[in-house]
Amino acid sequence: MGTTETMSYEEQRRRRLEENKKKLEQLNLPHLSVALRGAVASPKASPAKQIKRKMSRDASLTPVRRSVRVAGLPEPNYREVASDFVDRPRRIARVSKRRGLDDRVYASDEAREYAQTKAEEVEAGLDPKFPSFVKPMLQSHTTGGFWLGLPVIFCNKHLPKRDATITLIAEKGEESDTIYLAHKRGLSGGWKGFSVKHELVDGDAVVFQLIKTTTFKVYIVRASEYDSS
Repeated sequence: MGTTETMSYEEQRRRRLEENKKKLEQLNLPHLSVALRGAVASPKASPAKQIKRKMSRDASLTPVRRSVRVAGLPEPNYREVASDFVDRPRRIARVSKRRGLDDRVYASDEAREYAQTKAEEVEAGLDPKFPSFVKPMLQSHTTGGFWLGLPVIFCNKHLPKRDATITLIAEKGEESDTIYLAHKRGLSGGWKGFSVKHELVDGDAVVFQLIKTTTFKVYIVRASEYDSS
């Protein structure tokens, strides 16, 4: 009985395969699958892509559309030519020789001593109730860093213990604000402006008279006066 069931199963399977084959032949599916394999092997460009490629090939042959106003003018040429550039002279910033690092003014020993002596004479004629001191100018005070260190003993005795704004009053009454750094005992911000404005140079001597807690009256003695004397 087992053999008979096995044979009937095989017979049914064979008949089912033959029926499926006949249906495929009726639907023409084998030919369709062959056609699809051929299409995948050699794809053709879509009509839109073919039109686009044709337009790109023809673009080089089509003249650029120009307005009627400029149609008669020659084609513009945007190619850079070295000879077309004009060599214009560069603007040179005006720099004062007195402030230039390469053209610093160096006072002679005689001129420096002269200014120092004259400044001490000026200090001697001031009201003694206002403390004062004489400060000879060096390169670091008048060019480059523009930092003015003050006498330590004077700072500890008379100036604020914290950073403060100190006003400098020149002989003609012009006022300039500077920043006093207590921990460094010197003038920083604002001193450059005062030095440049009053044209201080190496060798000059400056008398500082403290007329208020944070205000100095300033007297300047020029080292250049030595040559004129």
